[in-house]
Amino acid sequence: MKPFKRVFLIVLDSVGIGEAPDAEQFNDSGADTLGHIAAHMNGLNMPNIGQLGLSNIRKIKGIEQSAKPMAHFTKMQEASNGKDTMTGHWEMMGLHIEQPFQTFPDGFPDDLIQTLEAKTGRKIIGNKPASGTEIIEELGEHHVKTGDLIVYTSADSVLQICAHEAVIPLKELYEICETARALTMNETYMIGRVIARPFVGEVGHFERTSNRHDYALKPFGRTVMNELADASYDVVALGKISDIYDGEGVTSSIRTKDNDDGMEKFIQSMDDDFHGLNFLNLVDFDAKYGHRRDPQGYGEALEAFDRRLPEMLAKLQEDDLFIITADHGNDPVHHGTDHTREYVPLLVYHNQITEGKQLAIRDTFADIGATIADNFGVTLPVNGKSFLKDIK
Repeated sequence: MKPFKRVFLIVLDSVGIGEAPDAEQFNDSGADTLGHIAAHMNGLNMPNIGQLGLSNIRKIKGIEQSAKPMAHFTKMQEASNGKDTMTGHWEMMGLHIEQPFQTFPDGFPDDLIQTLEAKTGRKIIGNKPASGTEIIEELGEHHVKTGDLIVYTSADSVLQICAHEAVIPLKELYEICETARALTMNETYMIGRVIARPFVGEVGHFERTSNRHDYALKPFGRTVMNELADASYDVVALGKISDIYDGEGVTSSIRTKDNDDGMEKFIQSMDDDFHGLNFLNLVDFDAKYGHRRDPQGYGEALEAFDRRLPEMLAKLQEDDLFIITADHGNDPVHHGTDHTREYVPLLVYHNQITEGKQLAIRDTFADIGATIADNFGVTLPVNGKSFLKDIK
């Protein structure tokens, strides 16, 4: 069997499939994103992913186990020390993260805030974990009157800077974020992303715009994406993929607004004639529903994804490989608002599979990157073992 010409990789952001063996070390005993959502919904209506073999990995209420799975299936354990988006994605492309990105449940240190105020010439308000929409409602009026910067964080390793586009022009906001990024790239802070969060509107009717911009740390080493790009293969990044890797190894990038837009643009991109990797992250599962502890919304979003799945499968060509996985968990009925340390599902499909089989449980997400590198004949990452021979 010849190498696959195109590999399509979809990350269902935060869709964990049960607590990892080391979940207790992360205060995540009992976490089960898919299981608890399915229980809340009294069963998930996802027949298409069920046919691929999701419930064959482990039984999910409402999703029938397939007697003849269309895809190869298993689950993966994260090897790196962390449970955030960047750690999961970086590991997927072959890196191993020993030092976790820092989070700031009590807000950022005074010295960082004071330095940022001095360098930007603007006072800072907020400085606490918060929902992006709620903190605009709380502090937006004050910001509009004073020009003070709204700074907040979340359960992730992020420093978010929020400003009204009519008060602080986008150019200035982006420059402020670049300043914050430069201040937080050292081991003292180890912040994964600085995010510009512009908004518009009047008091009581503020809304965030699509002019968000992420300033991520660069990966600490070469990834499989770097190897592909350097070998003149295409690496198409959809959604926040390019931001996660700070553009490293990306040959073209397509912005998306939400899950629906991401799936639409992904399906459109399947008509393109390229040779390499097409990589999509669907962020709404995590950002809109996991962190906000909304199992109903999460379940409905999962079912919406499943309804679009047949369109994706119908566009796959004979030399395409299709992979569905996740980067961590975010159990919407778990305590707090943080990610959860869980196994993630792995479904691997191509048109020449007569009957899917269970693959060995993977010890690291890097097995995906190793498999992609193996397929295209580029340097394999030090971390990860290719399962290419097991899926052909």
